[in-house]
Amino acid sequence: MNSSHRVRVMGREMQVRSMATAESVREVEAFVNGKLAEVAASAKTNDEQIIAILALLNMAESYLALARESDAYRQQGSERISRLLYDLERNLE
Repeated sequence: MNSSHRVRVMGREMQVRSMATAESVREVEAFVNGKLAEVAASAKTNDEQIIAILALLNMAESYLALARESDAYRQQGSERISRLLYDLERNLE
């Protein structure tokens, strides 16, 4: 069931609905604010929109790298299971 949560991002407070626990929502809020602060500290601008876009790009890049890594591990796991099953079947003959 969706619950309503109050979060503050970039100094703006807003109400969001989520199926996540309040603790998870706070964790996401802290993560986003941390990434925004990192970008703001290294950016050569105070334009909040540019900072938000750069933070989104950084998070998207990290997400996609992790997704590719996860797919590679999944593929390696499937291949290893297939080899083990093949070896097991061969040894049972």
